[in-house]
Amino acid sequence: MIFGALAIMHIIVAAIATGHILINKSDVRSAIGWIGLIWLSPFVGAAIYSAFGINRVARRASRINRNPGPSIEFPEQSTFDTTELDVDIRPIADVGSRVTELPLTQGNSVTMLRGGVQAYPEMLSCIANARQNIALATYIFRMDQVGSEFVAALVAARQRGVDVRVLVDGIGSGYFFSPVVRQLLSAGIPTTRFMHDWRPWRMSFVNLRNHKKLIIVDGATGFAGGLNLGSENTWTGTRKREVDDIHFRVDGPVVRQLMISFAEDWHFSTGETLDDRAWWPIAMPSGNVIARGISSGPDEDVGSIETILAAALGQATNRIRIVTPYFLPDERLKSAIILAGLRGVRIELLIPERSDHVGMDWAMRAHLSFFSVERMKCFTTPKPFDHSKLLTVDGKWCAVGSANWDVRSLRLNFEFLLECYDKGTVATIDELIDEKISQAKPLTPACLSARPVITQMRDASARLFLPYL
Repeated sequence: MIFGALAIMHIIVAAIATGHILINKSDVRSAIGWIGLIWLSPFVGAAIYSAFGINRVARRASRINRNPGPSIEFPEQSTFDTTELDVDIRPIADVGSRVTELPLTQGNSVTMLRGGVQAYPEMLSCIANARQNIALATYIFRMDQVGSEFVAALVAARQRGVDVRVLVDGIGSGYFFSPVVRQLLSAGIPTTRFMHDWRPWRMSFVNLRNHKKLIIVDGATGFAGGLNLGSENTWTGTRKREVDDIHFRVDGPVVRQLMISFAEDWHFSTGETLDDRAWWPIAMPSGNVIARGISSGPDEDVGSIETILAAALGQATNRIRIVTPYFLPDERLKSAIILAGLRGVRIELLIPERSDHVGMDWAMRAHLSFFSVERMKCFTTPKPFDHSKLLTVDGKWCAVGSANWDVRSLRLNFEFLLECYDKGTVATIDELIDEKISQAKPLTPACLSARPVITQMRDASARLFLPYL
């Protein structure tokens, strides 16, 4: 009697969950996997799907007005007509315009900063000289020596009347306890943790992180890239460098697009609209770089960055160079890379010899075994852990930001990418990549196939978790 009732309940629950999957899951393989789990694991499968398979962020985002401020118009003199670009990279810009509904901007300057040694002093100097407002979003904000310096600078800015907002990730900056948040709140600085909740039925949000690293000062100067706030990104005569990362200072009209990205996430997290016009000044031209900011996340912007990357790979005619700490692209980007190689494009991929997650290392090597690209050369960079995220195409276009080449970054996380159409900026990044290659080791197909069978099976098993790595 009891078993019969349980069987009927299982059928009802599984049928309801299956209906939800059929209506909401666009990826056929994902849908089949979830349906199989639900029917073959009574109640447990449905519970797992409820916790981790439903994108509640999109549902919540649809109920929130995502207008970030009073006006996001771009002055005509700051926008750039894509028809003036070289014909071979113009389609990338056209795709970006359609995906983001934001214009390309001209009159920007983009300065590369290597590690915390170069980036942190620049950031702290801008914070110290802020007169109107500061917006800061980061994944990791440690309360170590570096974090303490930033907290002190933000508190000092607040005390002299600067409007400050700080958004840290609810996992990356401490799930159980965040000393940085406590310090900032005690100083009267509006601070919040992105999608942080103790309730078990909201634990699905553990998979949905804000991975952006943005600072915007007075709406005119911004910082973006892959650099978190922590001492592991600095080094001295007595301290070894643990992480090698790249960040960028940005000045000019494109900074407004950094601010749009922050303001949307702030409104999403707090409900507050940053509608004071002091947050939205008209930035003066600062250089000759043509650039655009691209936000992506599991809400209304899902797939934006992945679409831009695919477009760039598809337009490449000569050379593609990818630097990423994690390389686990899905079939869409994998196919774009393979097709580029078949067109005769040279592809150079740099990944760390050892990342900060051994499971990722295993999965990456298994994944690379399926890339049968004759003109693709893979290199592994030695310690310190290379956390850089760089992409250049044909010496004419580059993308920098917070996104890794994995499903988590491109489908689950909230990320920010800055695309630049400037040969000088690309040349600077290519010089850095040349330097990295000179210190790296080649990872050839022969090296991958020479691994012991037990190692290959271990790595392939880790690769099965690709959708969540």
